[in-house]
Amino acid sequence: MAHEYDQQEREKLLELARHTLETVVKTGKMPQVSPEAFAGHLSEKRGCFVTLTRGGRLRGCIGHIFAQEALYRAVMDNARSAALEDPRFPAVTPGELSSIHIEISVLSEPRPLEFSSPEDLLEKLVPGRDGVVLKLGWRRATFLPQVWEQLPDKESFLNHLASKAGAYADAWREPGTEVLIYHVEAFEEPER
Repeated sequence: MAHEYDQQEREKLLELARHTLETVVKTGKMPQVSPEAFAGHLSEKRGCFVTLTRGGRLRGCIGHIFAQEALYRAVMDNARSAALEDPRFPAVTPGELSSIHIEISVLSEPRPLEFSSPEDLLEKLVPGRDGVVLKLGWRRATFLPQVWEQLPDKESFLNHLASKAGAYADAWREPGTEVLIYHVEAFEEPER
């Protein structure tokens, strides 16, 4: 995905995510911000994820696959949710704040990927570039493109994604499987 956001916009969103994280963890309330401060590009509706890591390990990751609200609001909502509501982790504590690292991923609009067989699907996926939404009946899960770094093998990637959706590992091979792909523009805080 081409870079849509310049360095100043990236820094503004990262500062907003940091401010939101610290405010919600310390007070339980969302910070007040002026929408005018995020006019234009940053107020366009976009899907985004906020990923929190601590010591290089995932500490929370929540997002919207599809555009639901202005990007700056999505960053705030997802920073709060990643800190307090990721079901895989306890809520972030004030003592952890200085060691939490923030990454924001802004998503392109997910598009259906046409494929004729499990082998065709494997052939069409591009590791490192494609974010994947896997739909198995009523079950659905996604992995950001960054997950390819941990799961570079396409079959393993899809097996883990099916498991994340609550299905058996190779359920993605079944007829009726739907896949959407998207790309991200990801940016993160400098190392502290």
